[in-house]
Amino acid sequence: MATDAFAPGSMTWLLGIEDTCVYPPARFDMAPLDEFDLTEHTLRWREDLATAQELGATAVRYGVSWPLVHVAPGVFDWSVLDERLGYAAGDLGLTVIADLVHYGTPTWLDGSFADPRYPDSIAEFTGAFAARYRGLVDHLTPLNEPITTASFCGLRGVWPPALSGWTGWTTVALGIVDGIRRSIAAARSANPDVVIVHVEASALYMPSTPDLEAHAELLRGVSALPTELLLGLVGADHPMHGWLIEHGADPVDLARFRIAAPSIDLLGVNYYPDLTPRTLVAGSGSVEQIATNRWAEGLRDRLQWFADRFAVPILITETSIEGTESVRADWLTDSAKAVLDLRRAGFDIRGYTWWPLLDFVDWSYASGGRNVEEFLLSPAASGQAIGSARAEIFGDTAAGKSAFLRRMGLLALEEQPDGSLRRVATAAAPVFERLALLTRADGLRGRAG
Repeated sequence: MATDAFAPGSMTWLLGIEDTCVYPPARFDMAPLDEFDLTEHTLRWREDLATAQELGATAVRYGVSWPLVHVAPGVFDWSVLDERLGYAAGDLGLTVIADLVHYGTPTWLDGSFADPRYPDSIAEFTGAFAARYRGLVDHLTPLNEPITTASFCGLRGVWPPALSGWTGWTTVALGIVDGIRRSIAAARSANPDVVIVHVEASALYMPSTPDLEAHAELLRGVSALPTELLLGLVGADHPMHGWLIEHGADPVDLARFRIAAPSIDLLGVNYYPDLTPRTLVAGSGSVEQIATNRWAEGLRDRLQWFADRFAVPILITETSIEGTESVRADWLTDSAKAVLDLRRAGFDIRGYTWWPLLDFVDWSYASGGRNVEEFLLSPAASGQAIGSARAEIFGDTAAGKSAFLRRMGLLALEEQPDGSLRRVATAAAPVFERLALLTRADGLRGRAG
């Protein structure tokens, strides 16, 4: 493992492999959503990790498939991780940021994130993982994107535990925060050298009319809550404190989260130029979110917001764009320039992750083609008909994966006649390699030109 990764002043280039891992209990009406299986990474993991290194990445964000490893309380199957992590961190020398929870829990936790056993269960897993891989994998993300998890699992009932409404959101969010708190404590106890990388989705809401500003402000406040709760920043005077209690939060839990709040070492920010910014419009009885492309302006806005609000060194832990190869290459160039410009302006940004290395299969695939996102895609958002092919085939997953492939990777996936997925480098791949080499040659300061 590279011991100087993410040191002050450094700029690390990372790649991530989409690792959503949701295995629902039998009573849920959805198929397993395992992106490692769907993209055939399960079969071709060695090739994929080697490609990440060949493209110039010195670090990877990598999922550990918690639902498959933690087979029962106190029982773990480490065989797959031993091989893969040994190869990535040992043989290839990549710094691995282990993604411990990516939207799913073991099926024996019947209540998923709302199960009373969840916080202790994820802490048990985290402690065991940190102890087993100490010195090989010292960078851990306790849970990817709390606000997205709470939306899918608590607000809109898409994934287990399939709660709904803001009370459901609050239940899942508080369970998640409690789990992260206990996970950090377990990790630091098992490995004093552990580096905690807290990863959150960014959010950018723009009302289309003045009367929607109050709703935009609510969504902005909600988007900050998981990280603020984790860091002990939600006291009685916090503007969302009363809202949390109104939606089912126990004041005792809120007070407990203020005591001995954990620290995080790096703050991961996820931003997609055509998906993160949302324009709010009045729908029939509800407020709809329309994805609105704000390109690098939106990225700069969100990175400055996170830096100002939390004062923790930042990594861009996910960014990419869906579209043609040239669109992906343009976004990589322009977003990298924005990041490097902010670094030169004094912002403590220590890494950039293109996510995903490979195209991946849309999450609707596991739900029979039903759209599961909380926003609507607008062709005007990126100048092309994003998702039009998927829209035409929703409800017909038997037709294959091609219409469900999200074209966001440095490597394209091409479905073959036998159903296998061929990996093909896109025009964005050499751009990433060039940027990684240039910043290293420039003493880690980085020039995008």
